[in-house]
Amino acid sequence: MTSGFWKARRVFLTGHTGFKGSWLALWLKHAGAQVFGYSLPPPTTPSVFESAGLADVLDGTMVGDIRDLGQLTRAMADVKPDVVVHLAAQAIVFSSFEDPVGTFGSNVMGTVNVLEAARHVDTIRTILIVTSDKCYENSEVGPPRSEGDPMGGDDPYSASKGCAELVTHAYRASFFGAGEQHPATVMSARAGNVIGGGDFARYRLIPDLVRGAREGRPVMIRNPAATRPWQHVLEPLSGYLTLVERAWEHAGEIAEGWNFGPAADDVREVGWVADRFADCWGIARNEAWRKDSRSFPTEKLTLQLDSTKVAARLGWQPRWTIEQTLDRVVDWYKREAAGFNAHNLIIEQIEDYVNSAPRAAADAAQHTSIGPAS
Repeated sequence: MTSGFWKARRVFLTGHTGFKGSWLALWLKHAGAQVFGYSLPPPTTPSVFESAGLADVLDGTMVGDIRDLGQLTRAMADVKPDVVVHLAAQAIVFSSFEDPVGTFGSNVMGTVNVLEAARHVDTIRTILIVTSDKCYENSEVGPPRSEGDPMGGDDPYSASKGCAELVTHAYRASFFGAGEQHPATVMSARAGNVIGGGDFARYRLIPDLVRGAREGRPVMIRNPAATRPWQHVLEPLSGYLTLVERAWEHAGEIAEGWNFGPAADDVREVGWVADRFADCWGIARNEAWRKDSRSFPTEKLTLQLDSTKVAARLGWQPRWTIEQTLDRVVDWYKREAAGFNAHNLIIEQIEDYVNSAPRAAADAAQHTSIGPAS
């Protein structure tokens, strides 16, 4: 991140009351930005938004539904932001089977409304639409998904995210950019399975494991053999911030979709992550989780992202291994339960992350320390 770039920059952030949005809102404030949040109330109890005291930290926090175009348009026009970051969504795959209509409404029409509202605010320079690694058509064979692969999705959540990408492309091509009705740069970002302290959602692995560990009971896991691209929440957030900064000076080169995934060796099975979590927490693996033998809606077993484009063109690299990530996640939850302030814990991990070397540099340094160069 460029020193000083975010100072006094006005940011309109949707989904700021969620897990990922709360971390991003606090990082933006820490970097000096003026942050105005627009979202439904916190989706969980407890919530990191409340425990970190974000309502008292942000420059504005508005309770609103992205499916309400009129309310959203008025809120964005009042803020007159420089940057729009769209995170608000129905973000749980399993929940999309329970409420497919609500999932499509939030994830597809919500994205339409954000872009429609933004094209009527002339102060906006950059717009970042955050979707998901699950936006791609996934046959579970072949190489990791790269930005040029087709959109798709066999479940409502994945399909809704593929649709959000198509919406973003259509609005960018029709209404935004050089020579169009609005000069703003419109980008989309796709991240992996994000984990970190303060996530208390249902149907997510780490929050479920935390609840089980605190209550002294094993968690039932649907698909322990499924592989996912795990990464700490700060990894994609750093990518989003980098993307916005770069777009400010190089708009025409950045108005695309971008993958921010972990290193290939951090694509691990769910069962492996659960075992490593148990080790970090200090409980026996067979006391942490068990396979759930009940029938559930079908989910993809294999998912990987190719992030070579951001490495080559933006210089972005992940910083923490999955082992380092799980160490920090468990430490966050344990210290927060012991009474440490959630706001300070987030800032501490942000500073830790910023001071860590990118994986490629760290791996190279470790390699050269083993012995003399050949």
